[in-house]
Amino acid sequence: MASRDLAESLLPGGGRATASSHSHEDEYEERAYDSDDKVSIAVSDSDSEDPAGAGGDSGGRPAFSWRKLWRFTGPGFLMCIAFLDPGNLEGDLQAGAAAGYQLLWLLLWATVMGALVQLLSARLGVATGRHLAELCREEYPPWAARTLWAMTELALVGADIQEVIGSAIAIKILSGGAVPLWGGVVITAFDCFIFLFLENYGVRKLEAFFGVLIAVMAISFAIMFGETKPSGKELLIGLVVPKLSSKTIKQAVGIVGCIIMPHNVFLHSALVQSRKIDTNKKSRVQEAVFYYNIESILALIVSFFINICVTTVFAKGFYGSEQADGIGLENAGQYLQEKYGTAFFPILYIWAIGLLASGQSSTITGTYAGQFVMGGFLNLRLKKWLRAMITRSFAIIPTMIVALFFDTEDPTMDILNEALNVLQSIQIPFALIPLITLVSKEQVMGSFVVGPLTKVISWIVTVFLMLINGYLILSFYATEVRGALVRSSICVVLAVYLAFIVYLIMRNTSLYSCLRSSMTKSS
Repeated sequence: MASRDLAESLLPGGGRATASSHSHEDEYEERAYDSDDKVSIAVSDSDSEDPAGAGGDSGGRPAFSWRKLWRFTGPGFLMCIAFLDPGNLEGDLQAGAAAGYQLLWLLLWATVMGALVQLLSARLGVATGRHLAELCREEYPPWAARTLWAMTELALVGADIQEVIGSAIAIKILSGGAVPLWGGVVITAFDCFIFLFLENYGVRKLEAFFGVLIAVMAISFAIMFGETKPSGKELLIGLVVPKLSSKTIKQAVGIVGCIIMPHNVFLHSALVQSRKIDTNKKSRVQEAVFYYNIESILALIVSFFINICVTTVFAKGFYGSEQADGIGLENAGQYLQEKYGTAFFPILYIWAIGLLASGQSSTITGTYAGQFVMGGFLNLRLKKWLRAMITRSFAIIPTMIVALFFDTEDPTMDILNEALNVLQSIQIPFALIPLITLVSKEQVMGSFVVGPLTKVISWIVTVFLMLINGYLILSFYATEVRGALVRSSICVVLAVYLAFIVYLIMRNTSLYSCLRSSMTKSS
């Protein structure tokens, strides 16, 4: 009885459930947002009415409204933060320093591919009223669902380590070196309390906070762009004319690999449920998908602008220079300061402010994503503070170890950073394959199932991303992995990894059904 009281005290509502609430089993199913937390999107009394009269639905989307677009604006901008995390910024600056303006076209198309994936994620969340982690729990057998959860948590930890280290580097720069790296990690660890504080005041306040952080990044990097004055002509040529040489393959892979973040696919499908949408009315779902598509594309345009600013600033300043091969997050600001000095405000601090906004926003969204991932896969309904503490601990503990035992200027940190990129890369199939599988199933999506063309394009993008990240894995294996025993062990792990990917792809095919039925008969 005591254990039951303890369990109920950790649930939302603090154990105040009545007898009637226990009569419904789904009362204890995890949901992205409680109904009281959702934002109303109605801008007039007619929005509450049935579009086709009593009980009906005309199926037509209501007329466009700027006010309603504003009500839907928010989830897309939280989603786009994953395109602006410190890992992406480092990929941008290294691409600019090593390849100049040559890889801007790839950045553009990588963003387009990322947009496709995120629009599918939003469509899934709106049409089903459930997010990707919840649907994976229902779609796959328990062993597969738990494996997907473990892989997603690993990707979250890898991303969070880079994001927290990025914030800690920014704090170290802004403090003039007074705050060591581990001190910056401790300060960043408390961002979950900012998150909890804002979440208690409602979804819109939280979205406004992230909007401010994105604005800080945009202004900071736009000022850097203005001070360094990159070539507009070279920028346009880089966007339009594809160029790729053997010397820039590593940077090209880094640009593509950084854009698609596994946890962000899960996050976006949950964020879109923050609005009150009647999923029983086709017209309302169509409307939500329409507005979410617009605001997501607008958010990604902003993120693309910021990434362009960073890439071109370092292309102008360091392409072909001696520093190009050794530039990274920590020394980038110092290099900029030495080259450009103080025209408007010390460019070192402008860089650090933008980096801090990037790190803080991405670590908080990582905490947000971790709550949805854990709650959805494991069907856990815990109080917000407890979920935030658990998900934050997953990342902060390993990050503190990294901060204490590695120096950011040590070559070993570069190897660790590359290993973290590989860790995130190998998780990409475990987000994209379930996503495409689910949006292609009429039993899940109903009339909002994707068409054949969208399905084919989505699979092409997925295979392309898997090949790109496969190259990254093989490159790391060839250059950094030593010892016959270690290599043999990794080969075994890779074999199991590939077998699981094949299972996820083949599971809903007729071939898999035939094999399963034949095995059942033989047994």
